[in-house]
Amino acid sequence: MLTVNPNDASVAKFHAYLVSAIAPRPIAFVSTVDKEGRPNLAPFSFFNVFGSHPPILVFSPARSVRENVLKHTLENIHEVKEAVVNVVTYSMAHNVNIASIEFPKGVNEFEEAGFTPIASELIKPFRVKESPVQMECKVLNVLETGTEGGAANLVICEILRIHVSEDVLNAEQRIDPHKLDLVGRMGGSYYVRASGDALFELPKAVKQSLDR
Repeated sequence: MLTVNPNDASVAKFHAYLVSAIAPRPIAFVSTVDKEGRPNLAPFSFFNVFGSHPPILVFSPARSVRENVLKHTLENIHEVKEAVVNVVTYSMAHNVNIASIEFPKGVNEFEEAGFTPIASELIKPFRVKESPVQMECKVLNVLETGTEGGAANLVICEILRIHVSEDVLNAEQRIDPHKLDLVGRMGGSYYVRASGDALFELPKAVKQSLDR
């Protein structure tokens, strides 16, 4: 096996191994505003949910590996401690990729990437109309893990509201993964579509079956 010591490899090379091996990763399409109310929209695949009572999610606008600069999303969160986390579907993927471009600060990615902003109920940042699941969040804390390129900034959020399109619900009012048609992030330029033959079910394992 190839064995890599993170202390001996370049940050970019080790980063590539990590994001290729730890995949697929869900994508948080995050909407924020700065203190002047200017919107920003950007995707992050260092993201997951970590609790449901209270409902907690975490995403990381990591410092740029190449240039070691802060993301505009993080700068906005330090000014306005709120964010909307929108899920990314297959039909949104191309436009979300456009929103990942490092536009100059103040540029409206809703306009650049062709998304529709809609007002949130409780917070200032806008929701993305095209996303079938939108979560209004307040930022509880930002954990900065370092000051070098590639360092994480863990944005810990509490979900205040979740908005779910009825178009992705089944008869039991639960989210149908086939209707949701999510996209996950792989390494390099690769993504994965979480629908169709990519989905499979397993019954919940119970101890009795393991003892046989």
